[in-house]
Amino acid sequence: MSAGRARLRELGIRLGRLAPGPLNAITDVAGVQVGHATITDGSARTGVTAILPRSGGVFMDRVAAGAFILNGAGEMSGLIQVMEWGLLETPILLTNTHSVGVASRGMVEHLVGRYPGVGTVHDVIIPVVGECDDSFLNDITASHVTLEHVEAALAAASGGAVAEGSVGGGTGMVAFDLKSGIGTSSRRVPTSAGEFTLGVLVMSNLGRLEDLRVDGFPVGEALGPRFREQERRRSLYGSIIAVLATDAPLSAHQLQRLCKRAALGMGRVGSYAAHGSGEIAVAFSTTNRRERGNEALVEHLAAFSDRGIDAFYQATIECTEEAILNALCMAAPMTSARGVYVPALPLEGVQAVMTRYGRCG
Repeated sequence: MSAGRARLRELGIRLGRLAPGPLNAITDVAGVQVGHATITDGSARTGVTAILPRSGGVFMDRVAAGAFILNGAGEMSGLIQVMEWGLLETPILLTNTHSVGVASRGMVEHLVGRYPGVGTVHDVIIPVVGECDDSFLNDITASHVTLEHVEAALAAASGGAVAEGSVGGGTGMVAFDLKSGIGTSSRRVPTSAGEFTLGVLVMSNLGRLEDLRVDGFPVGEALGPRFREQERRRSLYGSIIAVLATDAPLSAHQLQRLCKRAALGMGRVGSYAAHGSGEIAVAFSTTNRRERGNEALVEHLAAFSDRGIDAFYQATIECTEEAILNALCMAAPMTSARGVYVPALPLEGVQAVMTRYGRCG
């Protein structure tokens, strides 16, 4: 946690109607783990974040998955296979745009080390790596991310509380003209079949300050005059990667539909998916799994009926919105090696605006 920073709910602001999980994080979904490698020495303001769908590994016990691309000015390698097969078989890595290749290579080396039969006994590996452009703060052409950083992020992955703000892949990210990065949130989803959990983690790097909204209220407009014009950020171009996890038995098609609702959560905060921005979401279910090597010609998949997943749509929207705001709330201001300064979201200012609207406390 950055000194003096706090999550949205710690400010007395509660979004949505569904209750969060104990940690209000993607790791509330049992088995999901998150790890970071953060690089801030010299001209580096970057890193790697790893999301592991299952603590026991996902390569041999693949999970149902789906994805959705709202605007495609971005990259998530490996997504074609995820969308074609409806399966996720590697951890998910998040990093900067120019480090997708090294992150992918690091994932290959990590998994080959664990599963020597890759490429002979087993299929080859197509790693899932998402990116956002952190070049406003990071010297992105300097190739700061190495194979060692990828391995460090994977090795650091654990359950429990998730570090947010300027950590891991989110180290150099900027959203709504303010310092941003990694954010997460979760919801408990009550159904007639029992209670389930849905969590979202974002790497957020999009939007303009004047468009920033909190719980539907125009906080960005109210805060705008506090910032000098030279502190305002580059252009509208940016990106966001959203990773959704749930323990509910959902099919690949249903997970794809959840990802579409993540786009609605992005819109609630103020994104309109500008031409040069990449909004990409990927989702997986830890319950619906397919063991590698299973040659059964007929598979029996347990899943909710399509009519039974409306509450998961609501949870996805609420989690995505809150995860983006948590990234802003937890990120401290940052100055690049070349002297570019990005301010942090003024938490007292947010509280003041939301109090005015009767939505704080």
